Amino acid sequence: MGITSKDFEKALEIGRPPNITRLFPNSKALLVSGKYINKAMKVKGKAICMAANGRNQFVIRGVLKAAQRANSAIIIEIARSEGGANAYCAVNFWNIARQVDAMCNELGIMVPVVIHADHYGIKKEEDIEPAKIEIPSLFEAGMTSIAIDASHLPDDKNLLASLALSPYVPVWAGLETEVGEIKGKEGLSTKDEALFLIQGLNAHDVFPIWIALNNGTTHGLEVSDKGIQVGLTAEIHEALLRYNISGAQHGTSGNNSDRLRNIAAKTKTTKANVATALQMISWGLKVNDYGNAIQAEDGRFIKVEGEGVTEEMWSEMTAYAENNGLKGGNYKKLNRPFENKLLGLPREIRERMAGRVEDFTYKMLVNVFNAQDSADIAIGEILSAGSYDPGPNAQRVEDQDNWTPEKIADRAKTINLNYL
Repeated sequence: MGITSKDFEKALEIGRPPNITRLFPNSKALLVSGKYINKAMKVKGKAICMAANGRNQFVIRGVLKAAQRANSAIIIEIARSEGGANAYCAVNFWNIARQVDAMCNELGIMVPVVIHADHYGIKKEEDIEPAKIEIPSLFEAGMTSIAIDASHLPDDKNLLASLALSPYVPVWAGLETEVGEIKGKEGLSTKDEALFLIQGLNAHDVFPIWIALNNGTTHGLEVSDKGIQVGLTAEIHEALLRYNISGAQHGTSGNNSDRLRNIAAKTKTTKANVATALQMISWGLKVNDYGNAIQAEDGRFIKVEGEGVTEEMWSEMTAYAENNGLKGGNYKKLNRPFENKLLGLPREIRERMAGRVEDFTYKMLVNVFNAQDSADIAIGEILSAGSYDPGPNAQRVEDQDNWTPEKIADRAKTINLNYL
């Protein structure tokens, strides 16, 4: 497409949302709405944007450098469990945008970047009122996209919670919704559940750009090779075509590159979360080609000598894990207590940590997700729209009178919850 430096400057001028221009008035970082990244992947076709969970600064740095190298739009995200009020990471909802903006300026990053609040979880109805206060604070801190995840609740309560919180998300921002709590081995999402959620939102003029499904995978380390159910995912996406919504793929660990390529080629997925893999890679652990950490027979992770953190630091980390009963996926809880210790390592160690993430991410962007050169497309979309907001991705087609709270409760009783 041939985006010029003049084009980039114009995109900076018009493409950054109001919260970003207020926070970073002199910045050269192109932080944009999630809507633009979704549009870019759809225009390119059979392409997915990596949504990298920035659990530490080395992950963020490596991912940004890989995106620049691949000329790919990118999403940097942090989930509520990782970076919320009870976080296990030092990177959090309220500082991630500042860290990304600073690194973009330092590294000369010239690709569009989304700052996404992933899995803003509503696990009980009592969570809704506090969320009305907290969600605006996330956008004030620089978020440009959010996933409202009430999928732990029954289908009617999921929809009602999503409707209650939608007014607190800026209309220009990217919005993700979720149906079917991610469990992996049971409770796969169905067409009926997905249609119920999206139709109910549509009736009230709420138009998410992504829907996340429980399509057969899990978060964290994955020991099963069953993985993502591509056919189920494609079937649900096909049923939602009228609502012009794309898929968000969660839990990529445990899914080999061929299956992830199939997700890109055969479904409407435009966003894929990568979290645990990047953390493990930054530390220097042995992983397979798609980033799932390899464990020895005794369950211990295998550290690659001369990669990631120093051997002395890894010994300290594993001793801490053992003393605190942390095993397997719960090694994620090492992030917060060790962030400052890792930042205090020699420069060459810090650079090899970020470099390992960069190399892995670049290969994923180019060889698996087909996201290379999507940055130019996203910038082109910004220039074409002439605004930080390309507008809604859908229009209302459902009758609001059919989606009152009472009718939502009645409709929920008829949903088919058994895919198999």
